[in-house]
Amino acid sequence: PSWFGFSISIKPEMGRSRDKVISFLEKNNVQTRLLFSGNYIKHPCFDEIRRSNIYRVISPMKNTEYVMKNTFWIGVYPGLTDDMIDYMAENIIEAVK
Repeated sequence: PSWFGFSISIKPEMGRSRDKVISFLEKNNVQTRLLFSGNYIKHPCFDEIRRSNIYRVISPMKNTEYVMKNTFWIGVYPGLTDDMIDYMAENIIEAVK
């Protein structure tokens, strides 16, 4: 966690994709953001580099792939009331059922 966000990773065995969870939350006014992390070499800024031989990957990047495909943020900040936190928690629970 950080002062502005809390990351959540959706386990594949839950039978729900990150996109479905995010869609449910957003429809219920719980804002989300994708985590800027994961496999950086798949980021568009690496397009030209991937077409060259100026970098190498020395092992499978399972964890970065997992984060890239399954993790997102929900916003948190000191101004959230208990009612707001309860609302977010209820919707997160409902989204992953």
